[in-house]
Amino acid sequence: MAAVAFDTLKFARTLRDKAKLSTEQAEGLADAMAEALQGDLVTKADLRVELAETRAEIVRWVAGLIGFQTLAIIGAVVALARSLH
Repeated sequence: MAAVAFDTLKFARTLRDKAKLSTEQAEGLADAMAEALQGDLVTKADLRVELAETRAEIVRWVAGLIGFQTLAIIGAVVALARSLH
């Protein structure tokens, strides 16, 4: 996962000076933002892997559904043929 550079001290100072938050509030918000930004960031590689896995799962489902549909049609044709004799 890629990390984002985030200056918590500068952010806390900006919150204190411009938003007039207390030191505790500014530091708390800065820590929360840093934790959120350093969390689970998705990269292009992560997306490609996820897309490849999803594509493979879709192919498996479609193949299974085609097989089931084929069996259902064959069963219906056999049942129809037996009922005509």
